[in-house]
Amino acid sequence: MSNLTHSPLAIFGGRKVREKPFAGWPVFGAPEEDRLLRALRSGKWGKLHGGEVAEFEHRFAAMHGCKHGIGVVNGTVSLRIALMASGIPAESEVIVPPYTFLATASAVVEANAVPVFADIDLETFNLDPRAVEQAVTPRTRAVIPVHMGGQPADMDRLMAMARRRHLVVIEDAAHAHGASYAGRPAGSLAHLSSFSFQSSKNLTCGEGGIVCTSDDALAEACRSIHNCGRISGGLWYEHHVMSGNYRLGEFQGAVLNAQLDRLPEQAATRDRNGQWLASRLARIPGVYPQRRDPRCTRHSYHLFLFRLDAQVFGAPRRAVLQALEAEGIPVSAGYALPLYQQPLFLNKAFGPYLPGASARLDYRKTHCPNCERICSEQGAWLEQNLLLGSPSDLEDIACAFEKVHAHRGSLASMAA
Repeated sequence: MSNLTHSPLAIFGGRKVREKPFAGWPVFGAPEEDRLLRALRSGKWGKLHGGEVAEFEHRFAAMHGCKHGIGVVNGTVSLRIALMASGIPAESEVIVPPYTFLATASAVVEANAVPVFADIDLETFNLDPRAVEQAVTPRTRAVIPVHMGGQPADMDRLMAMARRRHLVVIEDAAHAHGASYAGRPAGSLAHLSSFSFQSSKNLTCGEGGIVCTSDDALAEACRSIHNCGRISGGLWYEHHVMSGNYRLGEFQGAVLNAQLDRLPEQAATRDRNGQWLASRLARIPGVYPQRRDPRCTRHSYHLFLFRLDAQVFGAPRRAVLQALEAEGIPVSAGYALPLYQQPLFLNKAFGPYLPGASARLDYRKTHCPNCERICSEQGAWLEQNLLLGSPSDLEDIACAFEKVHAHRGSLASMAA
């Protein structure tokens, strides 16, 4: 334990545990520059004429245990395309978790289907298979588990349930680049999977996404939807399904190819550092790092998730997080609202979608106790770049938590 642990908290004028910034993100250099310049100078800037995206699709899909990868403009579009390719009927139901980014549910609406929210497990932050079973109705056609923070969901139980119920399962793997479950890569655990390459993601090109699958028919459907409804062997101006141009560009493909070379080492570093930090922080009363499923053979740690029980810790969550920030540790309370409490869903602001279903929907009646507790009382996270640093970086994080806990009495009176 650092000597600073005994000094006053920085929020009250004491010396900070951490003075220097943590590792920046994204990490880039000559390989990205070389790939980008080569794509630029080729004059072939679109996927239809260049080779960068095609190369990346093949490499990424293979790394994630799939036969096919279809690169698209972002991770929301990839979810929507996966849903459309699976052939779910209009206004059917798709079960999703409420503790995730908006896109997991909004993509369902944009596929003209109804998001149904099932609660998460309090300790893993992932979709609870028991809650999914309870949410299934005769209208249910698909389930989208999110690998929250980078830990794969309970795919054994979810896939077994899906087989019994004849449901499509689409992995939202936006956090799970390089993760694995029982030795199998995230992205290969369901019928289809969706990844994001947005700026914060563990593999990034600024904006982008990909749909992966090992099902030839689903892959062909995804390719058609992402390419204006064209089909293999068809005429150029022959369009078979309602779709658009969602193709990823060559500049993004160039950056992704260079970034993909970095991913294995970065994923190993995050997993190693995340496990060390979880073990250290678990010693502090009231701090509960995301419980690791024993079948998780690699956690990609896009987020280091933890719960903070104020009663056990001895100080309000808000005060603890403010104190950690003052000590130089960037930390977030995470999602403040379950998705079903977002104005979009409360007001059923679905635009032209779900004209028939909207009348019977009332998301004010949805209640997911674990998600609500995490959002309003206990949830928090650290971002992935903090786990790319040195052992001394991790030591600073742990010492800051320990310092704040040691001085928790001085925070107890701060507003929750």
